[in-house]
Amino acid sequence: MKKLSPRKRRHRIIRKKILGTKEKPRLCVTRSARNLYAQLIDDMEGRTIFSLSTAAADFRKKMAYGGNRKAAGALGKEMAEQAVSKGVSRVVFDRAGYLFHGRIKEFADAARKNGLVF
Repeated sequence: MKKLSPRKRRHRIIRKKILGTKEKPRLCVTRSARNLYAQLIDDMEGRTIFSLSTAAADFRKKMAYGGNRKAAGALGKEMAEQAVSKGVSRVVFDRAGYLFHGRIKEFADAARKNGLVF
């Protein structure tokens, strides 16, 4: 059996414990070196409610680079505003095995500050 990376192992442990529903979807955050991706997922129906990314063209007009904490905060704010406009105020936060530090923490704090509860 192939040995998993520590992040993949943590993500597997986290995913065993959390589940997104229609009333309380899962807010999954994934990062790469240059961008941050976030999506609201209803696991009961197996569908993505909506997603945002720092790689999107409309976000690139606001910020040139999406791989820093400033961009993560802006994405968290935008995610919270769109979620609240769609009637979602409570979510389950899925950090996808990433440590709660840096860009992930900045995203979560901005989302909480702008109306999401988790």
